[in-house]
Amino acid sequence: MANLKTDKYSVNQHSIGIILSWVQSGEIAIPEIQRPFVWDASKVRDLMDSLYQGYPVGYLIAWKNPNIRLKDGTVSAGKKILIDGQQRVTALTAAVLGMPVVNKEYRKGRIIIAFHPQEERFEVLNPAIQKDPAWIPDISPIMRNEVKLFTLVKEYCEKNPAVSEEHLHEIITNLTQILHKQIGLIELAPDLDIETVTEIFIRINSKGVVLSQADFAMSKIAADEKYGGNKLRKCIDYFCHLAVAPEFVSTIQDVDRDFTGSEYFARIKWMKDENDDLYDPDYTDVLRVAFTSEFNRGKLADLVSLLSGRNFETRTFEEDIARQSFVALEKGVLNFTNETNFKRFIMIIRSTGFIAASLVRSQNAVNFAYILYLKLKAMGYQSGNIEHFVRRWYVISVLTGRYSGSPESQFDYDIRNISAGNFRDYLNNVEAGELSDAFWNTVLVQNLNTSVTSSPYFHVFLASQIKGQDRGFLSKEITVHDLVSYKGDIHHVFPKEYLKRNGVERGQYNQIANYVYTQSEVNIKIGKKPPNEYMADVLAQCNGNELKYGGIRDEATLRANLTMSCIPDDIFNMDISRYQEFLEIRRSLMAQKIKEYYFSL
Repeated sequence: MANLKTDKYSVNQHSIGIILSWVQSGEIAIPEIQRPFVWDASKVRDLMDSLYQGYPVGYLIAWKNPNIRLKDGTVSAGKKILIDGQQRVTALTAAVLGMPVVNKEYRKGRIIIAFHPQEERFEVLNPAIQKDPAWIPDISPIMRNEVKLFTLVKEYCEKNPAVSEEHLHEIITNLTQILHKQIGLIELAPDLDIETVTEIFIRINSKGVVLSQADFAMSKIAADEKYGGNKLRKCIDYFCHLAVAPEFVSTIQDVDRDFTGSEYFARIKWMKDENDDLYDPDYTDVLRVAFTSEFNRGKLADLVSLLSGRNFETRTFEEDIARQSFVALEKGVLNFTNETNFKRFIMIIRSTGFIAASLVRSQNAVNFAYILYLKLKAMGYQSGNIEHFVRRWYVISVLTGRYSGSPESQFDYDIRNISAGNFRDYLNNVEAGELSDAFWNTVLVQNLNTSVTSSPYFHVFLASQIKGQDRGFLSKEITVHDLVSYKGDIHHVFPKEYLKRNGVERGQYNQIANYVYTQSEVNIKIGKKPPNEYMADVLAQCNGNELKYGGIRDEATLRANLTMSCIPDDIFNMDISRYQEFLEIRRSLMAQKIKEYYFSL
């Protein structure tokens, strides 16, 4: 057995049979990060063929849980957690051990691999193969040594008289040798920090797969049975799935009766009636919010260590810390998935004007806003203050890109400050530092000089219009809220074709300061006309002429409508010669509107 040792990992060759025995005994835990089993049955067949032919099938990577010191002073040995190679090992347990797998529809079923000894090839069992005596329909009883080789050979040759018993005996023996084929196991040292584990994983993994710290945390959770981590992982996984597919609840009830009978299912089944897609969290989001709100830490690497029982002061691993960490994490997850908390939080975010998923570009800003909501609630803040603080914090986070650079470090910094004192004081300090007059009058105006429609500054501007119940450009009744909700048109105030015809390049004609939401029919009617031309028609319809654009018939309503969209008063006289002036004026007006909106929250 080859063995390469370093201070970070060891590389050993083990037989397939040994690996599978470790899986059966629980010495190797398959945490199902990639749950469910995503391979097609044909890939299982191909894996068996590769092993039969003696082809290499890559390395498995396991990270050993550290040994934990128990209260009585004894030491409990940690399991090996498989962090790469799960699909291959699951395929082997299916084909060789005959164990059922959970498929893409989350239903348990067997993948049965048949073997044609005369042609020495494998195939996924189907009705035709089942009826063909030339095939052995299921190799797993042979691999598990549940059938006597002598009996198997005798019965097969009776059905296939042209095959010699001696030759068949040799072929079946070769088949069973799959269990003795070697596969490499890279075992990462238990005391490695998560950053080192991540780096080693990236360097070793030839497929370029990158596992996040949340993936490693989910591994730890899923591999735990002592403190209920395996069920907690299901709770997280199922909740996230229900967020995007509420009808999935019936599948859970059909295929996972054990979970359905648990308290976890009772806590998340309300999602079957939830169709709001503003915040559809994945397991990373759930872990971040649950961990940071309960542990007052922002780095998921710390969660991985704490679930392993790490004592940060003594640098040892203790069972009591692992137990307390699982208890706290469970509390955080249940707080996250609580119906009242989740719906109340979504309501608060919607009340800022961010009413559609298309306006939400920073998931981390939403995550921390939820952390803040849960934290302030736990600290006993009055509900009205919580709403006010969460609204302000979410919008300032979006406006300043607070969690776009190094989110974990910022999470860590913010949660420690929030936990240590009065939040109003902390918010005031952040506002004083981040939202000075220079920000509103210069920085934000410059940030609005962009052609990126997904710009957070444009989204905040739209949110300000939605919260203010503003009408769409040249619309009498239709609101920006309606237009965003029902896919209204983003219109160029100076039409794109008009600007292109006058030599304006894309980066300039697509400026967000040239964008407004309007009704499709208004957009189409304006066509390629410059503002001074189509606005003259709008002014004329306010003086009794026929309606051409929208339904506005009086000048006071028109002027109010232009103010809502931050359109300069002199738009009636603007053509290509004043386009740049228009952009500069409108950026300043938009920045001022955003400022007023923020301080109204």
